[in-house]
Parts: sequence; C-alpha cells; structure tokens
Amino acid sequence: MTLNQLRAFALAHRLGTFTAVAAELDMAQPSVSELVRRLEEELGTELFVRGSRKLSLSAAGQELLPHAEQALAAADHGTAAVRALNSLRGGTATFGLLRNADYYLLSDLVRQFHERYPDVRVRLVGQNSAETAAAVREGDLEAGLVVLPIDDEGLAVSPLIQDEVRYVSADPRRTREPVTVEDLTTAPLILYDARYGWSDPTRRQLSERAQLAGVSLDARIEVEHVESALRLAADGIGDTIASRAVVRSPRFPQELTTAPFAAPLHDTIALIRRRDRPLSPATTELVRLAENALLTTGRGSAEPLVSSEVPERGALRDFR
Repeated sequence: MTLNQLRAFALAHRLGTFTAVAAELDMAQPSVSELVRRLEEELGTELFVRGSRKLSLSAAGQELLPHAEQALAAADHGTAAVRALNSLRGGTATFGLLRNADYYLLSDLVRQFHERYPDVRVRLVGQNSAETAAAVREGDLEAGLVVLPIDDEGLAVSPLIQDEVRYVSADPRRTREPVTVEDLTTAPLILYDARYGWSDPTRRQLSERAQLAGVSLDARIEVEHVESALRLAADGIGDTIASRAVVRSPRFPQELTTAPFAAPLHDTIALIRRRDRPLSPATTELVRLAENALLTTGRGSAEPLVSSEVPERGALRDFR
C-alpha cells in the first residue's frame, strides 16, 4: 500500500471518475485505474461500485476512506513541516550555552534570532561545559558552546576563541606578581561551578598543572556562579579566578585586582555537535550567530582562533 494508491483512491471518491483524478494528478487515466486496481488486489476486495457515470464507495471503501485521509493528511503535514524547517519558517533550534554566556556578548542571541526567524522555536540551555557535552552526545541538544577540555567521544569540536584566565583578589599584594600553581596551594581559594567541581574544564587545567608540579589544590569555599565567587572575593573572604571577559565586564567589582598566571592559563571556547548527526537549518543559523558573537568578543577581550573576515572561513564551515 502506497501513498500514491491512497491518494488516487481518495480523489476518486471525491471527484467521482478516474478521468477527473488523472487530470488532477496530471497522469494518464489508465495509470490511475492501475493504482486503484493494485490497492484492491492487495486488500482482496473492491473499493468502488462502478456505475455508468460515477464511482461509489463499496462497504470496504467506506471503511478504508477515513484511514486513507488520515494517512494522507499526516504525510502532507510532515512534508509542510520539513519545508518550513528548511526555509526557517518552523522547527526548533536547540543549543547549549556557556554558564557565563552573558560575558561573551551572547545575551542578545535570542533577540537577534527571533527578529530574523519569528516562527522558529528556540531552546537555549546554559550549564557547565561537561553537562553541555553530555547533552549533545545524548541528543538532548543539537549543538553547544563549551570550554575545553571536555570528553569529546562522538563529538565534532571546533575551537573558536581563547580567553585568558586571571587570578583575582581584593588584596593587591597577592596580585603584584604572576601567580604560580604552587602559590595556589596556600591561597584561600573560592571556586565556582561547585556542582561539577574539578570536572569543570578550567579547574581541570589547574588540577593537571598541580599534578605536574607534585602539589594538590583545594578550595576553601565552592559556589555555583562566578558572580558569587567575585562578591565573596570583594569582601576579602578569599581569592578566585575569572576569565578576562568577566574581568572587563562592568559588573566586575572595583575592589578586586587581578594578575596573570606565571604560565598563562586560557579558557578555549569551542562549538560542539555530534559527528554522526547534521545540524538542522534552524540550529545551523543559531550556531552562525553564536560564532559571530564570540568572534566579536575575540576582537576585544579574547583571542580568536578562526577568522571572521570571510564567511565560511570560521568554524561553521566544518560544522555542518
């Protein structure tokens, strides 16, 4: 049983003759008759009572008609939905954002996208990079922005920018000189992303450096958000770390001072998607806008890893 057979059957009921159906479908009349004949042969019964002037449904035809109409409607709706998706007049864009996305000019992402494509639904999820990587791998999100390193099994990873990580303290004596990993062992550390702890990509880098130096790191206080860590540091309770994008933000407390790490530490921000799954047109466009926003940031507080001067030279070229 095919959709062509069901369509010929339903039209024959509505139009009354195979000749009229042939004109509607731009087919030869014998071809229409053959479609219905094969359908009857498969079902083992006649679907029409052939009159001299007009076709009438048999009992079997009356039973089949609502199911045929339902199947044809579902197929037509599916076709329309895919066409709308491909033309960005429908569908859903799903994308994972950095926890600190606002500091990278990404807060305006939804507004820009919605203004251009008002009929596309948007689902943006802001979370730790480890969680974003897992959500993309499992298919809960199509793509996302993460800080490296992550577990990249099954993922395509396209680095975009590097942002320097700074040591932050309210005590200027602690930021006079570049900070070593050994200095961190005696510092009153306040670290954010408490839920993921040392699985957080930035903390993983610090932990790896500590291992190579033969020392261990521990946090006096762990909080969930960088803003909380900065407030506590501004109150003199301890020291923390923050990317240059955060440090240059108007929201960065004026009481705080910063210093670089003796061996420069960077957050590398990358786009990720599953290797075995192409992006939908809606998410592809959302990725493009996110890439542009990040590369704009790269011209300020961070270092771009790809060029944004010519379309298709950025990470998006290899991300489809």
